[in-house]
Amino acid sequence: MIKDKKEIKQIMDDLREQIDEHNYCYYVLSQPAIADKEYDDLLKKLIDLEKSHPEFFDLNSPTQRVGVKLESSAETVSHRVKMYSLDNCYSTEELAEWQKRVYKGLEGEKASFVAELKIDGVSAALTYENGEFILGATRGDGFIGENITANLRTIRAVPLKLKKDKKYSIPRILDVRAEVYMNKLDFEELNRERKAKNEILFANPRNATSGSVKLLDSTITANRKLSCLVHSFGVVDGGPKMTSQWEFLQLAKRYGFAVDKHVRLCENFEEVIAFCKEFERRRNEIPYEVDGVVIKVNVFKQQQKLGATLKSPRWAIAYKFPAYQATTTVKDIVVQVGRTGVLTPVAELKPVECAGVTITRATLHNFDEIERLQVKKGDRVLLERAGDVIPKIVKVIDSRRGSEGPFKIPEHCPECATKVVKDRQEEVAYRCPNPLCPKQLERALIHFASREAMDIEGLGEVVLQGLLQQKRIRDFSDIYRLTKQDLLQLPLFKDKKAEKLLASIDRSKAQPLSRLLFGLGIVHIGQKASYVLAKRFKSVQAFFSASIEDFLSVPEIGMVMAESLVNFFAQKTTRQLIDRLKDLGLNMQEQDPVEHSDRLKGKNFVFTGEMKDLPRLQAIALVQGLGGEVASSVSRKTSYVVAGQDPGSKYRKAIALKVAILNEQQFKEMIYA
Repeated sequence: MIKDKKEIKQIMDDLREQIDEHNYCYYVLSQPAIADKEYDDLLKKLIDLEKSHPEFFDLNSPTQRVGVKLESSAETVSHRVKMYSLDNCYSTEELAEWQKRVYKGLEGEKASFVAELKIDGVSAALTYENGEFILGATRGDGFIGENITANLRTIRAVPLKLKKDKKYSIPRILDVRAEVYMNKLDFEELNRERKAKNEILFANPRNATSGSVKLLDSTITANRKLSCLVHSFGVVDGGPKMTSQWEFLQLAKRYGFAVDKHVRLCENFEEVIAFCKEFERRRNEIPYEVDGVVIKVNVFKQQQKLGATLKSPRWAIAYKFPAYQATTTVKDIVVQVGRTGVLTPVAELKPVECAGVTITRATLHNFDEIERLQVKKGDRVLLERAGDVIPKIVKVIDSRRGSEGPFKIPEHCPECATKVVKDRQEEVAYRCPNPLCPKQLERALIHFASREAMDIEGLGEVVLQGLLQQKRIRDFSDIYRLTKQDLLQLPLFKDKKAEKLLASIDRSKAQPLSRLLFGLGIVHIGQKASYVLAKRFKSVQAFFSASIEDFLSVPEIGMVMAESLVNFFAQKTTRQLIDRLKDLGLNMQEQDPVEHSDRLKGKNFVFTGEMKDLPRLQAIALVQGLGGEVASSVSRKTSYVVAGQDPGSKYRKAIALKVAILNEQQFKEMIYA
């Protein structure tokens, strides 16, 4: 039946309202009302209608969360009301001192307090005009921030339109303050994916969130699984009158914002202390990183009476949870070169005891982290170490003033003096582009011989370092020219050990093309991509003539990966290396591991942990050969999670979603049945 335009618009409006409501149930309430398939069907119907009826375009439609690519850096935004930072305290004694100052400022008035978990994320301001999201910005210096509207639109916990409430009218202008963050499990999954693609890892969830909200390409942000919790406001023009922080939080929930479910109204200060102590114990139960509690005087009139300093409100304070911390001095900042040429800054420290361990070094992860911390040689810094986690520099507590100056990103590789290049605009990595860089060679050889690549048992880091020192190896092909006499020159090598290693090297020649590709360490090409590519192109020769379009036609290969592949195989040195490896008898083909069938058609598998007898790539090949699919993350659409030794966050997510879990033996029984 042909519908008139008024009826079509009404259908589209109804669909948008339904989808917004389902987003609210799923991402704010964590109570999905429909299955994923039903949600996808609603979204597809709306997308189709919007394509056929562009005259009814709506910027705040739920279909517009996919993100856009900006042509230049973000513009700045002036905040309507200053975004303050908070003073910190580190003990209940310091918290009690703050309480005394509050009561003194209130001249003896009684006060209630709101206690909220302090999320370790990125502060943002969200502005709504007549209920529609029009602007998002970072905190910046409190007065001026960066416009990140396009990126915030991709976060499904951010309502694009406020929910209408019969009891409360919508303000003409509503400016709320929020914390954007990434869940711990999503952060672990993101870093696992980046590691598989040979991309630089994020230091922590806050670091990943900060990098994500400032990207020029918000289509990348849309895939980062960010979330957002509202905690306060800057401007409310119109709408219902509010008298307290607690009332604001309840109203925020009615408007469709996500608010931390742990927030608590404390009628007295004893309840505040109890809340802080409770979540010191429970902090590991929280699915996102929290580093303390924010305590606010509840009543707005009392907040106004207390006022603010130039930096912080007097009516609020952050109680920081105790961590394994120590202070020490930065002796130097050195730069290490990884196997893909990524430069990583490392702080060399004056030795200090922290959590029972003497710490002499701390990674700074990337140069953006140095800029954020403003750390330099000679500074006294606060270190933090929780459990077995690598120590990190939290902040500079005494900056050295003098001729040292800020740290400068090196223009040339510290190992080979090649001019350093910066990755694509959305990355934070700097690289040495020289494939013959000696430090890259050492790391690359270790990777090439690893179990996941060519699986050369016995050719570990110590052996390779010895061979490099004796100049027995200059590239991958020299591994296959090693003689027994070469090995006997190394410490602890006798006849039997040398013969065993040579046999392992000889066996590795038969490894399939997918393993060789992974072993070559092509930038951005991880284990799974290597298998997918080898399965498609079959022979290494096909890679040399493939174009960007050819690579982009392969599932899971994006533009960054395609460009990396074209650049790698265009190099003369790559052709020469492959020719040498071929002449030495290495396999340059990919064979189908099993006869194809549709026995597992429609089944979706996810692998986690280390397989004891069945290498990951082989297991993936077996599933795909039987018509099944393999995904990198667990969802409600996952049929089975195959858990090897030391499974990670995918295993925990499978339990939470009640997805069937197979051990390695059960998986093999299913495959070979």
